[in-house]
Amino acid sequence: MHLVDDYCPRTGFFFGTHDRSLLAQGQSIVLPGRGAEAPQRAEAVLDALGGDNLIVGAVPFDDDSPAHLVVPEKHTWGDALPPQASQGKKTAGTVVEEVSRAEYQNSVSEALEIIDSTSLSKVVLARPARMQLAQPIPVPRVLRQLRNRQLHGFVFGCATPGGGNLVGGSPELLVRREGNTVTAHPLAGSRPRGADAASDEQRFRTLFNSDKDRREHAMVVDDIVTALTPFCTQLDAPNEPSIVTTPQMIHLGTKIVGTLKEPYASSLTLGTALHPTPAICGTPTRTAREAIRDLESFDRKFYSGMVGWCDSQGNGEWAVTIRCAELYSDHARLYAGAGIVAGSTPQSEWDETSAKLETMITALSDSAPSTTNRSVPAAV
Repeated sequence: MHLVDDYCPRTGFFFGTHDRSLLAQGQSIVLPGRGAEAPQRAEAVLDALGGDNLIVGAVPFDDDSPAHLVVPEKHTWGDALPPQASQGKKTAGTVVEEVSRAEYQNSVSEALEIIDSTSLSKVVLARPARMQLAQPIPVPRVLRQLRNRQLHGFVFGCATPGGGNLVGGSPELLVRREGNTVTAHPLAGSRPRGADAASDEQRFRTLFNSDKDRREHAMVVDDIVTALTPFCTQLDAPNEPSIVTTPQMIHLGTKIVGTLKEPYASSLTLGTALHPTPAICGTPTRTAREAIRDLESFDRKFYSGMVGWCDSQGNGEWAVTIRCAELYSDHARLYAGAGIVAGSTPQSEWDETSAKLETMITALSDSAPSTTNRSVPAAV
């Protein structure tokens, strides 16, 4: 047994890292407010409560959408969620693209035209897919399978208004605050994994030496350094990125570490200052947001937002809400996105989002009850 097994699908919250787990239960206070306002209100409430209280939850991509931040009735810290091997490939249900290949590739082409003719340097275009479930899938089963796919990342479950659960396995740390130390670890520039070690090694080299991907990554790092600088007395960012891998993807990543000024900003304040980064929106931010509104035909909701926790001392951890799904009893809605910069091609960005969707598709399939035996048509 692990504390994840006590997750409540109506009011629960789970956040797991490589070395520990947080389970929160119940909702002592549900904090109202739209996305841009909720973090500030949440901090004021937490300051007033003090003690051992936490704020947990999720902030959406769009500032005009409601955030879901709560003070839970109780919370428990425990050991890291151990990975659980698949019990054999099963079928969760049928996957249907909500944005067709042609529609997505046309949006990429339009984005490239905007980049060529305006100040826009990068925009992240996402697409959703819907998995119709043959039967309900328990959240703890999904989280255990996601841990297999994010051994060094973040696994999360969050009950959301409307009866769903936001579940995911994110490889990307938005921000962590521990005392006077702040850490961010952005990822930007990606490739699907190869079929074997030799092809993986070739893709590592190709990604690391790609001018297009290095430019995309540098935009993200520069933006985060700019956003964190006012809060810090010292800030260190390596000159070159490193390679970060998951079972499906290869990413360029840079670990940024700073020392905070007094009074130390909370993890929620820091997360709000960083969100949205160019890794999930684009740059300049305002221009990228406008392009996303014009080119995407759906509401991202919590996808590409932030999910995590903040305690009454201001310590906390927030992950970027990617490799995720909204899970309901009869369906799941999945999301994936790709950064479009000069040099991007519509086909390669479609392929990248398809590879990213596989994280949740396989996690849900491996979590499905063993009585499910129907075949699934190819979808992404």
